Amino acid sequence: MGIQHMNDFGSTKEVESLIHSRRRTDLIWKVVFIIGTCMAILFLVLLLSSIINSVFGYAALRYSVDPVELVYGKESVKDFTREELIDSMNSHLSSGIMRRVLSEKSLEEHSNKELVSIIEEFIVEPKVLRTWTLTESLFSRPAIEEFVQKEEGAYLSFRSWLSPQFLVTEQSSDPYKAGIRTAILGSLWIMLITFGFAFPIGVAAAIYLQEYAVDNRLNRILQLNIFNLSAVPSIIYGLLGLAIFVRAMEPVTSGAVFSSLATDGTANGRTILSGGLTLGLLILPIIIINTQEALKAIPDSLRMSAYGVGATKWQTIWHHLLPVSIDRILTGTILALSRALGETAPLVVIGASTFIAVDPSGLFSKFTTLPIQIYQWSSRPQGAYRNIAAAAIIALLVLLMLLNGTAIYLRNRVTKKKSLE
Repeated sequence: MGIQHMNDFGSTKEVESLIHSRRRTDLIWKVVFIIGTCMAILFLVLLLSSIINSVFGYAALRYSVDPVELVYGKESVKDFTREELIDSMNSHLSSGIMRRVLSEKSLEEHSNKELVSIIEEFIVEPKVLRTWTLTESLFSRPAIEEFVQKEEGAYLSFRSWLSPQFLVTEQSSDPYKAGIRTAILGSLWIMLITFGFAFPIGVAAAIYLQEYAVDNRLNRILQLNIFNLSAVPSIIYGLLGLAIFVRAMEPVTSGAVFSSLATDGTANGRTILSGGLTLGLLILPIIIINTQEALKAIPDSLRMSAYGVGATKWQTIWHHLLPVSIDRILTGTILALSRALGETAPLVVIGASTFIAVDPSGLFSKFTTLPIQIYQWSSRPQGAYRNIAAAAIIALLVLLMLLNGTAIYLRNRVTKKKSLE
């Protein structure tokens, strides 16, 4: 049998040549895949290094009020004693700002670090003249010092634009004082509404199409349109959200019909609720398709076994199909939400704010998000805005990893719990 099997493929020499050819093809494709992986890693490293290069570096600053004018002989506010900090605040802060500071706690309850921050923000007020990247800071120090010497009253400071203060500070027109707290809160609100809207509707639609719908022309057209919608550019969803949620449903999305819940007086529909629903529409086809594919992957023998012991269709779906496919469904949902978190165009179209210093407090608040804030800062001509845009990009990537990590952890727990049941 072995000789006859070999004769079917030709002579021994021909068989060895065929095997050698297959091995060579296998090696070529293996090299291609390795090169592709290495190129992807290289581009990712270049991207991250470019961003990090802008996050750190020297900045040329100039005080609006020199610290020496506040306390003689002290060139930095950080060198002030506690008594000098309090005296400077009492003598230079306006009554309005002082009331704002004291509304939280008394001066005695503020730490030295907090007092320094208040004086730097409201009295000293450093202004950014120019910034340099990390590479320029390391290799072009003489040119940087020459620039600082030409600018009267300027001084040099090595900064990390990504700091705890940057994360908890609201937006500002001054890049030195600007933060991303409002944008982070807006992104979290938007993601919460997007998930709450898209996930249950998407899974329910997929269950109907896969398990209940008959194979007729209407359902085939519906299925084709869902596939097409998953590839529609995101800005089209922005136009759809503008027409439906901002304009047609303005009384609802603005909170006008719930006057006790409305958070501002401008009932124009450009709210967190509209933004979340728009992004929910964006990822809805993706969730439907992913859930259908997860259900398709389950062998029919599992369905037949459930029917064989008397289970109804819904009991089969709820107790057998969904527990088996829940990990794949949640994986696709996580990827869809990751896409929604980075979207800018749909939110810009529906009227998300590019500058807002008030934190969102509910569904009917005006809002901005991290991607919009990054876009707005990147378009500014001043160099300092590019630095804080790079810092915001790092914060966005970290936020994305935290949300994905939390979702994956919850997915694994749900999957483990279902398997034990």
